[in-house]
Amino acid sequence: MDFNVKKLASDAGVFFSRAMQFTEEKLGQAEKTELDAHFENLLARADCTKNWTEKILRQTEVLLQPNPSARVEEFLYEKLDRKVPSRVTNGELLAQYMTEAANDFGPGTPYGKTLIKVGETQRRLGAAERDFIHSASINFLTPLRNFLEGDWRTISKERRILQNRRLDLDACKARLKKAKAAEAKAAAEHELRLTQTEFDRQAEVTRLLLEGISSTHVNHLRCLHEFVESQTNYYAQCYQYMLDLQKQLGSSKGEIFSGTFIGNAESTSPPPAATSPPAVAAATLPAVPTIPVVPTIVGVPSTVAESVLNPNEVKPPASGTRKARVLYDYEAADSTELALLADEMITVYSLPGMDPDWLIGERGNQKGKVPVTYLELLS
Repeated sequence: MDFNVKKLASDAGVFFSRAMQFTEEKLGQAEKTELDAHFENLLARADCTKNWTEKILRQTEVLLQPNPSARVEEFLYEKLDRKVPSRVTNGELLAQYMTEAANDFGPGTPYGKTLIKVGETQRRLGAAERDFIHSASINFLTPLRNFLEGDWRTISKERRILQNRRLDLDACKARLKKAKAAEAKAAAEHELRLTQTEFDRQAEVTRLLLEGISSTHVNHLRCLHEFVESQTNYYAQCYQYMLDLQKQLGSSKGEIFSGTFIGNAESTSPPPAATSPPAVAAATLPAVPTIPVVPTIVGVPSTVAESVLNPNEVKPPASGTRKARVLYDYEAADSTELALLADEMITVYSLPGMDPDWLIGERGNQKGKVPVTYLELLS
C-alpha cells in the first residue's frame, strides 16, 4: 500500500510538472524544445494522410451504401465482431417486383414478357452490384480502416509519449537554470541527461513510425488500383447487361407493337364486294383505334396496298392521330421513307397491309414510312 501511494504521488508530481511547463509555454514564459524541420514535415504528412484517409473512407462507404441506417447497422455488427447479414440490393428487389407483376398480368402478354426480361436484367445488375460492394469492401475499405484503427493509433500513442518526454525535458532544463547550489545543479544535470536520453529514444521510435507513412501510401495506391479495376468490371458488366436487354427488347418491339398497336390494320381489310362503301367503313373502323388507320381502297388487295399507295399521297385521318418520340437517328433508304432525328416528335398512323414493323410518319410537310423500333409511341 505504501508503494502504491508513493507511485501515485510521483505520477501526480510528474503530471503537475508537465502541466506547469505546458502552461508556461503557451504563455510564452518558458522555452520549448523544437523538433527538426524533417521531423515536423513527417508529422504534417502523417496528419494529412490521416485526415484524407478518413474522408475517402467515409465517402466511399456512402458510395457503396447510400442508406445511412444500413451503414449504422453494418458499423454496429463490425464493432460487435459479428457477420453482417446479407441484404437484398435495390436491383434484386426491383427484379422481384417485376417478376411478380408479370405473373399477375400474365407472363404470356407483351407487357408480362417485357417485365420478365427487364426483371431478369435487374436481378443480374443487383448481383453485379453485390459483388462490386464485396470486392471494394475487402480490397479498398478494409486497408483504409486498418490503417486508421491500427497504424494511426500506434503513431498517435507514440506521439503523445514523445510530447510528454519533451515536456519532461524542458521542465528539467528550467529546473537546472533555477538551481543555485552545486548539489542541486548536479542533481538537475543528472536528471537532464536521463530525460534527454528518453526523449531521443522516443523521438527515434516516433520518427520510424512516421517514415512508415510512405509504405502506407504505397499500400493504399495498390488498393486504389484494385478498387478502380473492380469498379471498371462492375460498370462493364452493367453496360453489357443493358446492351443485351436492349437487343432483346429491340427484337421483340416490332412483334409487340404489331400485336398491340397495329392489329387494327387486319380489321380494316376490304369486305366482300357486295357490301356498300358506307357499310364497309362502319364495319371495319373500330370505335377508338390505337393507331389511326387510313381506309383501304376498295378493289385493291391488302397484300399489295403498300406497293400501290404512295405515302406522300395518303392523307392522314381527320382526328385521332398519334404522337411518337424518335429514339434514334434514322436515315431514309429511299424517297418513300422519312429520315428521323433522335428526340424529335412526329405524328404516326398505319396503312392497311403494311409491314407491321413500319408506320407512316409525318413531320410538317414531310411524310414517309418510319420503323416502329425507332419510336416511342405516346398516348
